[in-house]
Amino acid sequence: MSERIRRGSVPVEVARFGAPLALGMGLQVTFNLVDAYLISRLPHPVAGPALGAIGICDQLAALGTIVSYGLSVATGAIVSRKQGAGDAEGVRAAAWQSLLLVLGASLVFGLAGVLGARFLLVDLVGAKGRVAELGTKYLTVMLGGSFTIFLLLHLTTLQRALGSSKTPAALLVLANVLNFVFAVLLVYGPGHAPPVFGWGPPVARALGIPRMELMGAAWATVLARVVVLIPLWLLLTRRFGLFRRKSLVKPDWLAMSSLWRVGWPSSTQLVVRIATMLVMHSLVARAYTTPSDQSATTALGIVFRLETMALFVGLGWGSAAQTFVGQNLGAAQPDRAAGAGWFAALYNAVMMTALAVAYHAFGRDIIRFFDSGAEVVEIGVSYVRAVGFSYVGLGIGIVLGAAMQGAGATKRTLGLDSVVVFAFQLPLAWLVVFGLTLPLERLWQVIAWSYVAFAAVYVTSYRRGKFLTTALP
Repeated sequence: MSERIRRGSVPVEVARFGAPLALGMGLQVTFNLVDAYLISRLPHPVAGPALGAIGICDQLAALGTIVSYGLSVATGAIVSRKQGAGDAEGVRAAAWQSLLLVLGASLVFGLAGVLGARFLLVDLVGAKGRVAELGTKYLTVMLGGSFTIFLLLHLTTLQRALGSSKTPAALLVLANVLNFVFAVLLVYGPGHAPPVFGWGPPVARALGIPRMELMGAAWATVLARVVVLIPLWLLLTRRFGLFRRKSLVKPDWLAMSSLWRVGWPSSTQLVVRIATMLVMHSLVARAYTTPSDQSATTALGIVFRLETMALFVGLGWGSAAQTFVGQNLGAAQPDRAAGAGWFAALYNAVMMTALAVAYHAFGRDIIRFFDSGAEVVEIGVSYVRAVGFSYVGLGIGIVLGAAMQGAGATKRTLGLDSVVVFAFQLPLAWLVVFGLTLPLERLWQVIAWSYVAFAAVYVTSYRRGKFLTTALP
């Protein structure tokens, strides 16, 4: 595949390489939505607060994940550049040192999450009532087991950087299939389950699995990732020759420092994006909910999960752009590198348009599928209608930003994101909620225009092409 990346028709090969990644990431979100459906079918006093809790907790857990993913992005840029230049030894060295760095980060975030879950959920975000009670326990498990997603994303990024797109996509889907099976068993246990999942309770009863409800979803996710890490590790060692004994040297602090210099802007950029979503959650929780009525938080938890589909499909096409940019720059072909980013952005824009149309047409039914409460449905539908088509702008920004990261221009993408978030989205959101005390629909419009702004700043910067001259270690 590496030869086709550097020699084949750019539009054809970007489509061939990127489509499995985009579909795989999209399917991953689909299975996560199934998790939300499983929880939504619990008794109503649990289901509503649990949906609100996972909507917040998944974003808090993502903060640690994206710090690690930023390091993986840096590693992918370096590895793909070395692969394009034919430097096999450099590939192995970068892969091993980056793995040590990611393992260290997973330990730090795991401990911080186990010790500080309640502070993050209640004191930082402002969750209330049963949302806070259920969410604290859920978040403790998700953050404590964060090493599994750190390693899963890092090892699949290495495969993708080396020119393999179908295998990492298939393994991500496998992880989510296992997550679904484990979740049915652990969420419902031997108790009542919807008829479509009627096979679960007899199996759980035979295996002695208790009914864990929301906590079952958390443990299912961690266990599924652990299982998939085994074949993923074997593929990297046997197919690509990584992590062989002679490569397992002591930590090279200089190499790790170089990886960190390239990776920290990507990590910070992703933290800014997720933190911005958390700020939106916090604004809604503080201004539009009460301890007895958390409909707005529940609705936002549902629609943000739907929005994750747009985000992950964009990351799939962005991963393809990163690989093409890195390998073609390594082969001294900057024009092919730049063109790959444009085509990946175009393909993603087409998918985002289709997704927006689907959400507009079926948004009410989709939201009702998770929570049939009239207030929750109306709030969710108002969000989808206001924000849906701006996903095209969000996707363009994600893909072109990923292409620039593939060249190593991570500080540039951090700067572009920061301009949109801190100079536009957050000030306007604060003004809408606290300055003018406007209704929720106005906050949704701020989010939509922010996504359009992301596309504008990235298209402008990408056209200048300065990122193509970024030096890497």
